Amino acid sequence: MRRAGLGEGGSGNYVASGYSVYEEENEHLQEGLRAKVTALKSLSIDIGNEVTYQNTMLNDMDSDFDSTGGLLGATIGRVKQLSRGSQTKLLCYMLLFCFFVFFVLYWFIKLR
Repeated sequence: MRRAGLGEGGSGNYVASGYSVYEEENEHLQEGLRAKVTALKSLSIDIGNEVTYQNTMLNDMDSDFDSTGGLLGATIGRVKQLSRGSQTKLLCYMLLFCFFVFFVLYWFIKLR
């Protein structure tokens, strides 16, 4: 007596061929899944590299901003020191220069 699917008879070949169709379909789906996993792995590695590069760039920008902040603070300190002193003569010269420049510009605009 033969068991279904194990013999070489007509119905056994049908079961065996159905099984191989499912096996082939599973193999095909496995290959597709393997390709998707490979693509995701490559993408995640690229994202990791980009994150590392961006973090390095941000750290460099942070140090640049710190040094610029120190320079700006020193400059503001010098300006405050200048404003505390009695620089009335210098202030009058700057005011007269501004009036002269505005007068010359007004005169050029009026001539046109």
